[in-house]
Amino acid sequence: MTAIRIEPLTAEAFAPFGDVLDCTGEPDRLINQGLCGRWHDLATLDFGDGRAGISLFRSEVRVLPYLLEMVERHPDGSQAFLPMTEHPFLVVVAPDEGGRPGRPRAFRTEPGQGVNYHRGTWHGVLTPLHAPGLFAVVDRIGAGANLEEHWFETPYTVSD
Repeated sequence: MTAIRIEPLTAEAFAPFGDVLDCTGEPDRLINQGLCGRWHDLATLDFGDGRAGISLFRSEVRVLPYLLEMVERHPDGSQAFLPMTEHPFLVVVAPDEGGRPGRPRAFRTEPGQGVNYHRGTWHGVLTPLHAPGLFAVVDRIGAGANLEEHWFETPYTVSD
């Protein structure tokens, strides 16, 4: 029998085999009204003539009642949110009504649930209800604008 010693997982050591996904250092950018750090495009996936990316988001925890001021959508791709903890989070969506969001609906996930927003779906920003607010996100990486924001004239209050 040949022994194999466990070694530390580093990006350099693992590079011939794939990508290490972690939230070391400062985020590449702040999103969601400056309350969520994004470690952007941490893995390269091969989808033929398209490309998807896996990013890690760490968002500040929100409390209820929650003030819903804006929603956003991504016209060029879906967006999946996969929590990296067992905590539920708030999901806000709205139907499209002539290029503008209609009346929003809010849902609370069960522990371990994630969501995938279809392309062009109006949705609220990442809204964890418990720390640490850590998520893996699979979305489109590419040229061109893929974000539309809509700020409500009158914000909504989301509560139990």
